[in-house]
Amino acid sequence: MIRISLCSLVFCCALNAAQDLQLPTENHHLFSKEPERFYMHVDRIFEGQTSKPWEGGSFGFVRNAFRFENEVLLTKFHEGIDIAPIKRDRSGNPLDLVTSISAGRVVHISPLAGRSNYGKYAVVEHEWENTAVYSLYAHLAEITCQPGDMVKAGSVLGRMGYTGAGIDRVRAHLHLELAMLMSPRYQDWHEHYGRGLNTQGIFNGMNLTGTDVARFFIEQRKNPDIRFSDFVTNTPGYFKVTTPISGTPDFVKRYPWILKGSTDNQKSWEITFSATGQPVSFAPSTRKVSAPVVTSVKPSAKPHHYLTRNLITGIGNRATLTPQGLQLVALITNQFPAAGPNKSHPPK
Repeated sequence: MIRISLCSLVFCCALNAAQDLQLPTENHHLFSKEPERFYMHVDRIFEGQTSKPWEGGSFGFVRNAFRFENEVLLTKFHEGIDIAPIKRDRSGNPLDLVTSISAGRVVHISPLAGRSNYGKYAVVEHEWENTAVYSLYAHLAEITCQPGDMVKAGSVLGRMGYTGAGIDRVRAHLHLELAMLMSPRYQDWHEHYGRGLNTQGIFNGMNLTGTDVARFFIEQRKNPDIRFSDFVTNTPGYFKVTTPISGTPDFVKRYPWILKGSTDNQKSWEITFSATGQPVSFAPSTRKVSAPVVTSVKPSAKPHHYLTRNLITGIGNRATLTPQGLQLVALITNQFPAAGPNKSHPPK
């Protein structure tokens, strides 16, 4: 009897762990292998042909088709997924409620649609493995939560809509991201590189590095015990950058599971990035460098800037950082000056 009870307890714990992560709307066609019903399509005109590919609503390089030699490349990176509505009213407005994917705390809302390409959006912080991971819910018609609210998986955050740039009622959807925070000093970086007015504080989308949330859902459904850290660090790397940083980078302190190797005799850090620019590992290096430099890249017959959202340039097994790539490395390593005392910081 004791053995049965223990087995039951283990089973229940595993079940609860699996249920703590759930899709944010009633659209569950991701799990029924019907992507055309799960993702919201994009409108595409390419070489005179009009199409509505659902793939444009998925994560990754899924937009902006152009022909390179004899191959069609998609070069625009989509950092989240666009989930189509299940319910609409007679006018075509979506009725779907948007809920938190996991337990956490609401840390940011943007209730004014015109202040971001995301339109009205909310951000929830989840404590996974003692680290902060963030889910972002965009293009909402209304937000019903407030910063500081504690939520569970399934807690209502708002209602699906079509606020934000480039969306109409027909293409109403929820844009969902799952991300890590790049820098708590984002405002300084934003001002240093002349990015204009920042109304979103550290939860500006440029300060969140997203992972493939749909694939994470699918993998977690297969294996409820999968850890977010393993999912990120198993993401294929595309290029490595060695940068001269002394001590332990803030990003590594906040996400210690991303550290690979010993810090003995460390003179610099080698950061492995995915093709989308997500950091997947930090490794101490004994290499001496005076500035960030690409030290490894996945060989490609196509120019690297097409495959990395213009973070690196070059071809074959040679690559260099572009200005955008240098700015990304600066942000992820906090290697930029503090804002001057006369510069204002919007509320965070």
